[in-house]
Amino acid sequence: MKFSKLQATGNDFILVDARNMEQNWAKLAQVICQRHFGVGADGLILVQNSKVANLRMRIFNPDGSEAEVCGNGLRCFAKYAIGKGMADETNLSVETLSGIRQAKACISENKISRVEVNMGMPQFQPERIPIKAKVDIIPILNHPLAIGGEKLSLALLSIGNPHAVNFLSGPVASFPLAEIGPEVERHPMFPQKINFEIARVLNRKKIEARIWERGVGETLACGSGACAIAIAAQLLGYTDRVVDIILPGGALTIYWDRVGEVLLTGSVEEVFIGEWLED
Repeated sequence: MKFSKLQATGNDFILVDARNMEQNWAKLAQVICQRHFGVGADGLILVQNSKVANLRMRIFNPDGSEAEVCGNGLRCFAKYAIGKGMADETNLSVETLSGIRQAKACISENKISRVEVNMGMPQFQPERIPIKAKVDIIPILNHPLAIGGEKLSLALLSIGNPHAVNFLSGPVASFPLAEIGPEVERHPMFPQKINFEIARVLNRKKIEARIWERGVGETLACGSGACAIAIAAQLLGYTDRVVDIILPGGALTIYWDRVGEVLLTGSVEEVFIGEWLED
């Protein structure tokens, strides 16, 4: 099985042309995403045929679970599909479990170096995130949660997948994410688990952050997580419509006008191609 490895601000994925291929993809993801015994990646992404869009994207986490959508994964998907000639134009419609997403490749010197994706409309209703909690005010911007000695104040929303954002007054590097992240992800309040972001506002145009991804762990970047941070920050009055989210793997730029869909832009590159020899 031939594959390509791509990364978007340090979020790395294995891309496979699965338009004419059947596999136990969940099992394969658990093996191929291992960093010591496999290729190593934050997820396995499949390119499949679609009846409602140019192509269909499926993404499997390293634990075998299937995610609804992934912003950085979408950007890698667009570069891969357009670069391999699976799409004729630089604009691409992509079917995902959370709906159809639009991707736009930015070409410089005959090379796709950046991709912008439309992440859709944020959702704030508890049943759409989803969460099991009684709330009086929507959007949920300051939901208290005490875990492992940390008193969190969570902004809860969905951008195709569920997110809990906690803003800090101090540097994100000092936060015990490895200990608190799994507890938040698997908290009974979140029936489908949740992605957890910690963030600190540096100014009205820049936020530093770290992200614990559901089914993956801490990653160098997360597109939908960056969008969730930007949405929450804007609703809390911290930032403007355009904001850079500074993650360990690099910067992602988010645009939201508080009315329409969220746009995510950042760099993307192909790291290598290979052939998987296991059955």
